[in-house]
Amino acid sequence: MKEKILKVKKILKQVQNDRLAFTLAEVLITLGIIGIVAAMTMPSLIAKHQKKVVETRLAKFYSSINQAVQLAEVQYGDKKYWYQDLSGAQFDEKGKPIEGSSEAQKWFNKYLAPNLKIVKEEIDSYGRLKIYFSDGTALLQMNIANTRDWLFYASAKGKCDFGKCAFNFNFMPNSTNYAWRYNYNKGFEPWKYYWDGNYETLKAGCKNTNTSNETLNCAAIIQYNGWKIPDDYPIKF
Repeated sequence: MKEKILKVKKILKQVQNDRLAFTLAEVLITLGIIGIVAAMTMPSLIAKHQKKVVETRLAKFYSSINQAVQLAEVQYGDKKYWYQDLSGAQFDEKGKPIEGSSEAQKWFNKYLAPNLKIVKEEIDSYGRLKIYFSDGTALLQMNIANTRDWLFYASAKGKCDFGKCAFNFNFMPNSTNYAWRYNYNKGFEPWKYYWDGNYETLKAGCKNTNTSNETLNCAAIIQYNGWKIPDDYPIKF
């Protein structure tokens, strides 16, 4: 009798185990479904993460660079007087930038660098100053001829598309040109050259094209929206 009871228990345990187990086909189907769901959702999650990084770093840069301007004003007076529109590095007979020849770098290091968290500076092959910040972002002198046009990189590494992680800024506090009225007597501001105050105009100036005059107003769109990338942002992440 005891042997029969043990045999019945063994059979019941085996049935229970069989019910808990999955067949190979069931496992493969489940993995396939998980893969499909992941393939559908991952691009969206990555895009949301990229947007959040850009928003956070843009807002942080805008705050920190203009705080540096304000601190420089405490030490040197109104920015209208110490701001200078200076050129980048000169070149030797071999076409290489001459070290220490960049007036833009000297000016930046005197007035702004002391109040910024900078990890490295370099002069690129065009003679332009590029500053690397501790949070992985960077600031580039956009044109070798002046210190009024700048490019902020939300990611200093790898390829950076305009309007996606590279954004145009201006610093020209003493310009009274009507075209720059939204940048006049301010610090580093998103590019608003000839802006008419209309949001749609900013969108028109932020397009993902190969035209050199496009994508200039992308930072201005994000600033307009409280440093958040709007749903109708012209460039897709």
